[in-house]
Amino acid sequence: MSSEPLTLFTTRFLFAGVLLLAFSLFQENPRLPTRKEWRQLTVFGALNTALYLGIFIIALREVAASITTLLLALNPLLISTISSLWLKRKIAAREWISIALGILGVGIATFPLVQNGYATLFGLSLLVISMFTYSLGAVYYSSVQWKLSRAAINGWQVLIGGTLLLPFTLYFEGSHTQYDFRFWMSLGWLVIPVSIGAVQLWLYLLKEDAVRASLWLFLCPVFGLIYASFLLNEPFTSYTAIGAVLVIISLYWGQRKRV
Repeated sequence: MSSEPLTLFTTRFLFAGVLLLAFSLFQENPRLPTRKEWRQLTVFGALNTALYLGIFIIALREVAASITTLLLALNPLLISTISSLWLKRKIAAREWISIALGILGVGIATFPLVQNGYATLFGLSLLVISMFTYSLGAVYYSSVQWKLSRAAINGWQVLIGGTLLLPFTLYFEGSHTQYDFRFWMSLGWLVIPVSIGAVQLWLYLLKEDAVRASLWLFLCPVFGLIYASFLLNEPFTSYTAIGAVLVIISLYWGQRKRV
């Protein structure tokens, strides 16, 4: 193992933040955040990055990976519920149906893995808290009338999140990292396609509609299972196929335009 989890993720956030902020300097009218924007960025960075992934990494030591995959499906439900209560956003019946189909699909796809998995009550509690902070961060971002560019918002929030995680990383880890080829390749993948590419797209979708954007999160567990079958030689069962079909149906149903 080249790096412990907190070290890798904290390094990822710091690198991604610096790269995004450097990129934002070439956009129109770059500027530093105002006092109010600093508060908003700190709240978003704490919820979306530091608390969510910090707690998630700790939970991984207590819960089998298959169960963490299943619990990712809680995010669309949590985002929809928080949006309904906080933003007074009316959730259409077809969206609730889509969420139910997505959860059912993920449940079916991961059923064989959960049967052979394990978890502690402490670990499950941490996972639920982690998913809640991420969902709360998504709705918070959607609720703010941002004036900064998307690259600047993402850059500052991951940089703030990484900075908040840094003391915990140095205390709990920090001395066992091997800066070898595998470390830098893993860091490159997490920084460029994930923290920069995927998160930029995610922030765009959140501003369009947080509830409809959240439905795409059902693809994470399904793709996780598919990747595991190819990369880790885990079986691709009929449960996986049925679950994937239900997730695709749920996405189609939830993303349809009203007629």
